[in-house]
Order: sequence, then structure tokens, then C-alpha cells
Amino acid sequence: MIVNKKRKVHASVKDERLINMRRTQMIRGAVALFKEKGYHRTTTREIAQAAGFSIGTLYEYIRTKEDILYLVCDSIYDQVRDRLQGMDVEKGTLESLKLGIAYYFKIMDEMQDEVLVMYQEAKSLSKDALPYVLKKEMEMVGMFETLIRRCIENGEWMMDDPHIDLLAHNIFVQGQMWGFRRWALRKKYSLEEYIELQTNLLLKGISGF
Repeated sequence: MIVNKKRKVHASVKDERLINMRRTQMIRGAVALFKEKGYHRTTTREIAQAAGFSIGTLYEYIRTKEDILYLVCDSIYDQVRDRLQGMDVEKGTLESLKLGIAYYFKIMDEMQDEVLVMYQEAKSLSKDALPYVLKKEMEMVGMFETLIRRCIENGEWMMDDPHIDLLAHNIFVQGQMWGFRRWALRKKYSLEEYIELQTNLLLKGISGF
């Protein structure tokens, strides 16, 4: 069964403030461990220790280790989406699209550990959780599609739907590539150089660029 809504992660504690605080600690510890060891080799006891509390306390806020992976992926997507909402999607100019691309790439640079963990480990999510997480990614791709469509509506250029969709996906993936391949890319390019070169490549095929 495909579920496209947020999954409830059960907790025995009722204090929402405390739940949010403990889960934030848990997520932070889990990201560091998943990056170092991977999801399957990391134990809940190690996550609890990294979070700064006992294994017993950890199980007051989740039921399974997979709950933690779900919380990690959900939190990362929420952070990226919330920060992307700072883009000006209504202006409808080529310059606003370039600024949006730069803004997103900088987010990927700042959150590279989280993004890397998410893509390495999301495949381990359960069948009911994975569609929800992937849907959130598509919503973020949709933000770039909106940026592109506003430019078209404003007369910046002409582009059909398949090209709009593909360009939005390409922007999204090329931003992530800085996180995946930064170990090699930063030997040749600064982040600013990477943004400029990728933006030129992404927009090169647009008439009038």
C-alpha cells in the first residue's frame, strides 16, 4: 500500500516539546553515525549514546531503528524545503532563476552530510514510508518548475512541458552532485565557480541565454 502522508512515529512520552527536542538530538547523532558506518551497521544503542541519553530513553520516543531513519529523512527534506521557500518564485526573471539555483546549491553545500546520508540510506525505508519521502522530493523539484514557468509566463523564453520538467530535475540533481562529488570537484572549483559553470550549462540550451 502506498502512503503519501506523514507517518506517525509513536512515542510513550506525551510532552510534544520534549519529543521534538529528543528526536532532534537523535537525528543529529544518527546522521553522524549513518555517514560513518551506514544504517545497517549502526545500532540503536550507538544512536542513543551519540544523542546523549540511554537506550531506554531512546525507546520512549521511537519503536524501531527504522523509525529513526524515517525521522532523519523526513527532517532533512523539511529543512531543505523550508529553506528553499526563501527563493523568490514569483518574480519571473532569468536573474531570479539564477539566484534560485545559487541559493539551492549553497543549501546543498551546507547540508551535504545530511543529503548524502539520505540518499545512501533511504532505500532501507519501509514500503509505506518511502513513497512519502520521495513525494517530498518531488515537491521540491516542483519549486524549480514554478520558477521556470514564471520566467516563461513573463516572456523570458519559450519552453514546452517536457523540457520544463527535465530542467527542474536537472537543477535539483546538479545541486546534489556538489554534495556527492565535492571531494573531487572542490580540487578544481570553488563553490561559486561550480554554481556559475553549472548554471551556464543548465541554461545554455534556453533560447536567448
